[in-house]
Amino acid sequence: MLFIITLTYRRPADEIKAQLDAHRGWLVANTRAGRIAVAGPLEPPTGGLIVTHCADRAELEDMLAEDAFVTHGLVDVHIQCVSPALRHEDFPVRWAVDAKAIAGR
Repeated sequence: MLFIITLTYRRPADEIKAQLDAHRGWLVANTRAGRIAVAGPLEPPTGGLIVTHCADRAELEDMLAEDAFVTHGLVDVHIQCVSPALRHEDFPVRWAVDAKAIAGR
């Protein structure tokens, strides 16, 4: 399942900064594990966005429970599940198995 996660900062910048390295380490570990397709900060800097693939919501919840931003209560987490119908041909098919591939120009 493909999920779009929005993290919205709920604590002061100094508290966010104190956990930033741990959060980035969590992002890298889950990207290497093949669960995160893309992640990055929002502009203006109010939080971040993560596109992830997990077998189900339970796997996603377990993954999020290990993020320092979540465990320290620094962010509000908004999760949306997406059923991709279309994907660019370069987008990994394993993250959108049922989506129709559309060729680029």
